[in-house]
Amino acid sequence: MIEGHGDDLYRYDHIKMNFSSNIYNGTDLTALQTYLSSRMDVVRSYPEPSAASLERLIAGECGISAEEVLVTSGAVDAIYLIAQAYRHEGTCRIVRPTFREYEDACRVFGYQESEDGALCWLCNPNNPTGSVMSPSEVMALAARHRLLIVDQSYEDYTQAPLLTPAEAVQCDNIIVLHSMTKRYAVPGLRLGYITAPAAIIARLREQYRPWAINALSLEAGKWLVGRGQTAIPDLPSYLSETQRLRQTLGGIEGIDTMETSTNFFLCTIQGAKASELKEYLACEHGILIRDASNFTGLTPHHFRIATQSPTENDALVAAIGFFQYN
Repeated sequence: MIEGHGDDLYRYDHIKMNFSSNIYNGTDLTALQTYLSSRMDVVRSYPEPSAASLERLIAGECGISAEEVLVTSGAVDAIYLIAQAYRHEGTCRIVRPTFREYEDACRVFGYQESEDGALCWLCNPNNPTGSVMSPSEVMALAARHRLLIVDQSYEDYTQAPLLTPAEAVQCDNIIVLHSMTKRYAVPGLRLGYITAPAAIIARLREQYRPWAINALSLEAGKWLVGRGQTAIPDLPSYLSETQRLRQTLGGIEGIDTMETSTNFFLCTIQGAKASELKEYLACEHGILIRDASNFTGLTPHHFRIATQSPTENDALVAAIGFFQYN
């Protein structure tokens, strides 16, 4: 596991605005908190060994069978599980720049990287670029590899068409990762799930530890899926604000911003390192951004921004402008 994931808020004690985590932070979790406070009795007993009740709810929502769903303790848990279950394949390809945990999981289990690797890892929508491959492009990529793992953790943060679980389970070599953490803006609960053909799910389940999902997370997951709501109440407006922020930041001399189909985007800074900008913003303005230099293939000048409220976005633009012009 690498240091320097987004949202390293724990390193600071005075952050007022957090642009580092890609997760939408405007969600009102009061109803969930109230519900969980009424279910604290569940901590007195062991949870279900395999989160079967939540898997059935997810399967119904996706229009697939429960045998095609495996709930995990977040998407990262799923990444390491897959790398472990298919370690005998020996080779992998990682479509970069992207989330570092694919690389780390493959290293842990002894894979060698190659362009025609047996396993191919794709983040779609991609972190950190915000780019999205179409379903047809994803299917073409799957045809070139023994197994394609598509991490769709940010599927609720884009309007671009994506592969649906029902479509994916019809392909015998596609695994799709989903993040309840991001869908419902509850990163502390560590909830995710895998959708794949039943034979693949069965293989993964053989490797998976019992009681991986704690009782409160399980209760929260069932409550959230039952409500049928996602974290972002107005996605089109949120993405429109992302484009406004990107264009405004790009108007600052020495700052370049990259196109995106999500709520986050990459930037580069000239004349300084991203780490220097990050520390300046954190220490002088209480603003946290993501230094993206530890993504393989990026440079010390790359940083990532996730859209917040218009007022917070304007404050970020002003602070970066002050850094660049002084």
